[in-house]
Amino acid sequence: MIFVSEIKTDAPKSFITPLQAKVYDALSRLDIPYQRVETDEVITMEDCAAIDLKLNMKMVKTLFLSNSKGTEFWLFITCGDKPFRAKDFAAAMDSSRPSFARAELMDSMLGTKIGAATVFSALLPSARDVGIVFDRDVAREAWYGCSDGTTTGYMKVRTDDILHRLLPFAGHSAAIIEV
Repeated sequence: MIFVSEIKTDAPKSFITPLQAKVYDALSRLDIPYQRVETDEVITMEDCAAIDLKLNMKMVKTLFLSNSKGTEFWLFITCGDKPFRAKDFAAAMDSSRPSFARAELMDSMLGTKIGAATVFSALLPSARDVGIVFDRDVAREAWYGCSDGTTTGYMKVRTDDILHRLLPFAGHSAAIIEV
């Protein structure tokens, strides 16, 4: 079982990555409340079970995808327990069959490493051309559970605050699809 801290409602005292600093700065500027926990390194959705229990919500699964030419990119946010089917995503987006984007692009475009993909990457100029795509099931949830841009920090935020306050602040909007 992984270590999960007690719930905190303030920013960390120091930041591990530039993206993590941007996350807490944006939440503060927008006056968006959150609960967060610090953990051992978490990489898989299975590792998230203890976080879900502590924060009383379900962690989303955020996938970094690209088309076969590597000219279109998406952050696809879906339910943690829902399998990804490229064919269904492609049909919903009217696009060629997507695949997982190259791992080395995680840092340069999203400011994260594998296991820490997050909607908060939308705050970075390098993610300007990355489409944000929500599974309708996630968009319907009251709470949004995700990484703070690290593999050791996870948070709970109102889904409406992500969709209607954070993304517009970051200059993005979300496509909401049914898969």
